[in-house]
Amino acid sequence: MTEALDVVTFGETMVCFAAHEPGPLEAAATFTKIVAGAESNVAVGLARLGLRVAWLSRLGDDSFGRYVRAALEAEGVDCASVPIDTTRRTGFMLKSRAPEGADPVVEYHRRGSAASALAPADFDASRFLAARHLHVTGITPALSPSCAELVEHAMRRMRAAGRTVSFDPNLRIKLWPSREAMAERLNHLAGLADWVLPGLAEGRLLTGLDAPEDIAAFYLAHGAKAVAIKLGAEGALWRTAAGGGRVAGVPVAQVVDTVGAGDAFAAGLISGRLEGLDWPTAIARANWVGAQAIQVVGDMDGLPHRAALPADLGGPLT
Repeated sequence: MTEALDVVTFGETMVCFAAHEPGPLEAAATFTKIVAGAESNVAVGLARLGLRVAWLSRLGDDSFGRYVRAALEAEGVDCASVPIDTTRRTGFMLKSRAPEGADPVVEYHRRGSAASALAPADFDASRFLAARHLHVTGITPALSPSCAELVEHAMRRMRAAGRTVSFDPNLRIKLWPSREAMAERLNHLAGLADWVLPGLAEGRLLTGLDAPEDIAAFYLAHGAKAVAIKLGAEGALWRTAAGGGRVAGVPVAQVVDTVGAGDAFAAGLISGRLEGLDWPTAIARANWVGAQAIQVVGDMDGLPHRAALPADLGGPLT
């Protein structure tokens, strides 16, 4: 019998070499090896907050694949349904050290990776339907046609089974043949989700609209039940058919690394909603978790554990 899960997610996770020294990648001399992947970031964030979560993907039969699996399992993420691909490699990436508050330069080496071979046949109903919630991103459908088919198949199956689904566009423009193709596909997928979680710049690019209120209205009209738009330091705006509002951001002393901030936000929001928090409180938790993540180098290093959650955000009372 498959063990019950709170959340299931899937996608590509790579080994990342993060530069120690600020400046262009070609000038960097030393790097730290870490795990990087939007969906696995969310999985780790949820696991640290006490949820039962499974991550599905494909990994190469190589040292990078073994490193990724070991790192995620050490965080309590269920990787039991991750097959090893003996014909394709695990992808990797290089990330620059950016000045405070700036986005780093990221260079991907992922073409033809094991994860790009994900397909609808990888939908294990016993694993997926054991979860209350599915989280997907717009990265996976950009990897290959078969990956795109799996994303839509999984979203439709989970919705049909009465599970909730969240969708973070998480744009990777260079992976798409054109911006128009990207917008068409991702807006279609957003309409299959319960909760849509774009950043403001992403929402503007995908919808052609400027105001966050209008972007939220666009996705509600296309089938979403709730929209949470990330506004950076200003916090987030949320909307449902019943109403909405803005929740202020959490000030931080120093912004060290912005990569993974949106994944941290998603982990905070999903955990809050699955625990029964109302939308304003769940958004406040998401903002707080995101703020912790940007204060350290590494996609996962700043993700907080449940014991650190403030009491007003559903954390333990001490």
